[in-house]
Formats: sequence, structure tokens, C-alpha cells
Amino acid sequence: MILDSIKQTNDVKKIPENELDSLAAEIRSFLIEKISVTGGHLASNLGTVELTIALHRVLNLPDDKIIWDVGHQSYTH
Repeated sequence: MILDSIKQTNDVKKIPENELDSLAAEIRSFLIEKISVTGGHLASNLGTVELTIALHRVLNLPDDKIIWDVGHQSYTH
């Protein structure tokens, strides 16, 4: 799994561009699995998966900061 290779925020930059769709699918599966057990905001997080991946690829995290509109959009981060 690609998701297992991410240990730090900047690890997303190391993932080849042609694997980003697979990463997004893995993140969605992870969110659905966990939220179905614990409860939480599923739709808002599924809608920000690609955005979060893109932010992690272009920003210099953790030095740069991300401010989300609402906390329940930030599960992927």
C-alpha cells in the first residue's frame, strides 16, 4: 500500500505522479473503514482527498500551515 509508505507530511512529495490516484483511493477506503466504526464526517473528508494530496505536494510542510474552513475537512491531513 502506498499509504503505508507515508510516515511524514513531506513523504507525499516522493510518490510518483502516476500513483496519486491510487493513493487517493487508499485514503478514501481508509476513511470509509474508520469512520464507519467511529462515526464522523465522511462526505466532507471524501471531498477533500485530492485537495489535501495536492497541498502536501506543493507546500513545505510542516513549516507552511494549512487552515481548514472546518475541522471535519481535515481528517486526510
